[in-house]
Amino acid sequence: MYLTPFLRLGVTTIALSVLAACASGPSANISRIPVATDQQTSKEGLFVQEVKWKHAKPDCEGDCPTLELDSIVFPGVPMLTELVDHALAVMTGLGDSGPPPYFTIAEYEDYFWKTAAPRDSTLLSAKTRYRNRTLTVIELNSWQYTTGAAHGISATQFLNWDNNSGKVLSLEKILQPGQYDAYVTVLKQAHSTWRASHPDAQRDMETFNRMWPFQISKNFGFTDQGLVVKYDSYQLAPYSSGQPELLIPYASLQGILRPEFMPASN
Repeated sequence: MYLTPFLRLGVTTIALSVLAACASGPSANISRIPVATDQQTSKEGLFVQEVKWKHAKPDCEGDCPTLELDSIVFPGVPMLTELVDHALAVMTGLGDSGPPPYFTIAEYEDYFWKTAAPRDSTLLSAKTRYRNRTLTVIELNSWQYTTGAAHGISATQFLNWDNNSGKVLSLEKILQPGQYDAYVTVLKQAHSTWRASHPDAQRDMETFNRMWPFQISKNFGFTDQGLVVKYDSYQLAPYSSGQPELLIPYASLQGILRPEFMPASN
């Protein structure tokens, strides 16, 4: 069991509808990706603070449901702080067919205490995956265990925040016109590279391809090496494989990404 397509893609959809279309990017000859030097650029960009807590259901004794938060806030950008809070709340709807009846984590907590079984547990987390002067990439994760289940269910979502315009960057905003199919092609190539190293695929490629076919995803995040595309458990591989990540190197994205999102030259 994993998040329905509505909820898995809902974070991006809601973010874009709330924040509207991104403003025009910078001049094409000004890169927004510094020269690649490290796996993560993290000493520039927006100021960020951690927020952590773990709550159990009030007035509960014995086995009690728990809710844990390991997230971040942006003191100088309240809109982004609110977006992270809302996005994490939305990611809690396991198997639902419509939007959840809450908008924030605080509202989710009230709902959770009313509906949770004794051993239910939810962990919500957010961290900056990549930061530079103009871009902030946030990785959102949810993990939920329902009483009696064999294991918990996880989900993931990237938010690529434009520090200059104060808006979310969708995949369509970073691709050159008419290059979506080319993006899918290089994503397939990244999947082939990842699959070739997967132990289950190495043992029986035919069965693996039949059970775990390639899937297109728009859940991308910028890094110094290229775009990382991350999947939920069960999307590309068995639960034991966790949340697979496919890396599309910038070299493969030449002519596909808008020039301002390619690494700066030395």
